[in-house]
Amino acid sequence: MNRTILAEYFSEMTSGQSEQFDMLGALYADWNAKINVISRKDIDNLYERHVLHSLSIARFIRFTAETRVLDAGTGGGFPGIPLAILFPSVQFHLVDSTGKKIRVAQSIAETIGLSNVTARHCRIEDEKGVFDFVVSRAVMTVGELVKLIRKNIDKVQRNALPNGLICLKGGDTGKETAVYGKNVLVTAIRDYFVEPYFETKKIIYLPL
Repeated sequence: MNRTILAEYFSEMTSGQSEQFDMLGALYADWNAKINVISRKDIDNLYERHVLHSLSIARFIRFTAETRVLDAGTGGGFPGIPLAILFPSVQFHLVDSTGKKIRVAQSIAETIGLSNVTARHCRIEDEKGVFDFVVSRAVMTVGELVKLIRKNIDKVQRNALPNGLICLKGGDTGKETAVYGKNVLVTAIRDYFVEPYFETKKIIYLPL
């Protein structure tokens, strides 16, 4: 998938944002040659399977200015970095328990000039900050994640949707979400993007 596809789905991007997205390909390829940040077989599909996948959250919710988002288990910076490019007035805090990966995320954020990103090497349970939303991508089960991040959700509302957890998941999520009944909202990413990769991908939203 060519990075220019991003502009077709997000035509509101500025030229500066397009340049930042353009830089991601070479930066991740360079880092991946040193550290296995992204699966070797996936690096050629960076823009579809990592960048665009992350940006599906931007189709689900348009964060208002000054929203604070915690990216729990960000790995090399997903979904946090693509979302931070698209939402420059939103604050993103990236955490991961693997030091080398969080250093990659921090370096890339600095290199492309993201002033709205902070990063911390820690376990999710050790992060005490308060945020409007927690986002994650296939880190652990929804139930496990909820137990760890409930403490991080602010009570003050800034957005059209109540504060809570937004997860990117693949496959059958029924068992994970059944316990939450009507409180959980599961959205198929194929409703947003036509690429076959997204056929089984979902966004799980749980207000907390």
